[in-house]
Amino acid sequence: MTFDPTLYFITDSTGLTQARLLEIVAEACQGGATLVQLREKNRSTRAYLELALAVKTVTDAYQVPLIIDDRVDIALASGAAGVHVGAEDMPVALARRLMGPDRIVGATAKTVERALQAQEEGADYLGVGAIYPTTTKVVTVITKVSTLTEICQAVQVPVCAIGGLNPTNCDVLAGSGISGICAVSAIMKSEDPRQAASLLRQKAEELKASR
Repeated sequence: MTFDPTLYFITDSTGLTQARLLEIVAEACQGGATLVQLREKNRSTRAYLELALAVKTVTDAYQVPLIIDDRVDIALASGAAGVHVGAEDMPVALARRLMGPDRIVGATAKTVERALQAQEEGADYLGVGAIYPTTTKVVTVITKVSTLTEICQAVQVPVCAIGGLNPTNCDVLAGSGISGICAVSAIMKSEDPRQAASLLRQKAEELKASR
């Protein structure tokens, strides 16, 4: 499946109603998000699936592929475009086998060795970070921009930078070779998610042009 990783929006539903989460997803898509990942760490399987189906209705309306964090079963059951697996999640090779050749499998990588392994096992793209400390509940370890650059140079699949990124601090990524940026709080916590996504999309396009 072809996809555009330029602005990869990752959700965080903490403290939100489902209705508000769906509104933010819609606004992010309107603002220029090119991929949306539904990330839910604490929902039951049924609740996660129900939310995934609701979010997919929104992303489908904007023709934006939906990625499910961690859960291959939810990705398959909801008809999502793909799944993203982290270092502590299902191995990339197994996720690829279960998802099949026509869906997206993304992986987290913090070292060149891990990036090459993930690519070999069938990852379609890599998420690398955290570039800056984050305010999400996910435990983060800071990744140097030099490491990000080395990973971009080592692999053939697209690489997206993640971790505390917003329109005012992305310039450090210039020349790194990234294919896109991931954003969570910069959009989720914005008073105007659509505008936040638009600014991030513009910045991501500039960074891609600097490769």
